[in-house]
Amino acid sequence: MLQPAQLLQEAQQQLDIFRPSIFEFGANLFIALFCGTLISLVYRFIRRKATIPPAFPNALVLLCLITAIITLVIGNNLARAFGLVGTMSIIRFRTAVRDVEDIVFIFFSLAMGMAAGVGLNSIALIGTVLICVVILLLHTFSDTERKEAPLGYLQITHEAAALPQLQELLRKHGRRIKLLNAQPNGESLYQLALRRPKKQEDFLKELREIESVSSVNFFFEPEAKD
Repeated sequence: MLQPAQLLQEAQQQLDIFRPSIFEFGANLFIALFCGTLISLVYRFIRRKATIPPAFPNALVLLCLITAIITLVIGNNLARAFGLVGTMSIIRFRTAVRDVEDIVFIFFSLAMGMAAGVGLNSIALIGTVLICVVILLLHTFSDTERKEAPLGYLQITHEAAALPQLQELLRKHGRRIKLLNAQPNGESLYQLALRRPKKQEDFLKELREIESVSSVNFFFEPEAKD
């Protein structure tokens, strides 16, 4: 009958199977680098029209690499795992993540880094490519850009005769239309979101072509700085 010490030793020998060679170590890190780079490129592509922190896409690459290294360091050693958890608990992350999509990409990079770190390179590669394709498809067929069109302000001076044409153009090019102010001299201030932001110049051109319109000004409210 095996003694407790022998049982522990045998269990340790069975668990101690995660000792990658130098070649495997390099291959795992290369896969992690590839996955992280692909994730970063997809993130840059889908957020190319938005204002993003310049360091965030690069951080996704490094996060994937670092996660792979941490996974390689831990292996099957529980003592290392608890030690790293204690070390990481010292770090305080104070950067506010404002977009849920950013959190998704963080977990995406972490998961692929873990897969590459344990040597499941096929899962890391296939998972990265598959999820990136899904993200691109969702981005292509979603109406996120339309829903997130910023509210703008239309300041226009017109005669009463121009009101029917003005309202028609507002309904054609805008949504969430709200009249904020109307002066006796015909100057009005509207708040609206453009249906197609890329057609802003066409919208303003059509407004200026109305005979009874004397001035047109369209602007966005400046973003408040933190």
